[in-house]
Amino acid sequence: MGEFDLITRYFKRPAMRSPLGVGDDCALLAPAAGMQLAVSSDMLVEGRHFLSTVDPARLGHKALAVNLSDLAACGAKPLAFTLALALPGVDEPWLEGFSRGLFALADAHGCELVGGDTTRGPLNICITVFGEVPAGAALLRSGARAGDDIWVSGTLGDARLALEVFRGTVSLSAEAFESARARMEQPTPRVALGQALRGIASSAVDVSDGLIGDLGHILASSKVGATLDADAATGLIAAEVPGLGTAILRTCALSGGDDYELVFTAPPSARAAVEQAGLDSATPVARIGRIEPEAGLRIVDAAGAPVPQRFGSFDHFV
Repeated sequence: MGEFDLITRYFKRPAMRSPLGVGDDCALLAPAAGMQLAVSSDMLVEGRHFLSTVDPARLGHKALAVNLSDLAACGAKPLAFTLALALPGVDEPWLEGFSRGLFALADAHGCELVGGDTTRGPLNICITVFGEVPAGAALLRSGARAGDDIWVSGTLGDARLALEVFRGTVSLSAEAFESARARMEQPTPRVALGQALRGIASSAVDVSDGLIGDLGHILASSKVGATLDADAATGLIAAEVPGLGTAILRTCALSGGDDYELVFTAPPSARAAVEQAGLDSATPVARIGRIEPEAGLRIVDAAGAPVPQRFGSFDHFV
């Protein structure tokens, strides 16, 4: 099977909103009047971002989900995406599963494939996603202000727990492992919540490399500091994990990465509005800290005592 046969069989579909579908040299997009185009790219490399044993349908889902998560953090509505795919060879059952998982998530968000590229090489997936957001309404990293609450959506730490099971450093029940593994391999992009937070949140970023590192982007861009409740964050782990120590649980929740939740800030006066945005988008939200004028991140336990444990975040070059 040649390159163009592969594209036609597994990735070509009728165009929806785009003036052109897959096949031309360039895609054409037409954002609505008064809207800005939001664009993000993410690359997934086998052995660096996913295991070779991952189900291809789950991988197709995740490849798009990590990009939709960036749109969610911006408060943007998905429009379309391109796919650049390097494959060691033409594996038709793998392609069927991958494209099925990819398009199931794309269809759920009304996001169409409008172009890309394929080539032979080590398995590598690069998606560029396009969305639209009303001019001036995008959520940015730079808007946090002293006194703001720090919120997070959904669950934290489950993806890292699953990774530790694969590494052999943690043991979980079969049920808990499957729950954690699903969060690692099929994250839920919080697109509806991101749009619901427009005009409410003062800043936002998605949790891809770990809560500590990604919250740090907000602090740096906004030129503020923060105090974070480690126990509140650890309490958001969804998998049943009896017997695991506090240290490993805190590491998973605060440094784990691959959660693709939103961490965002909002003034205390907006607490009811934030909670309503969570209800409207069917997304749990929880307060886990506060923004402060003093630079730096201070991590405390539920009693307010400093947590001496050191935490990091994922770095693609370490």
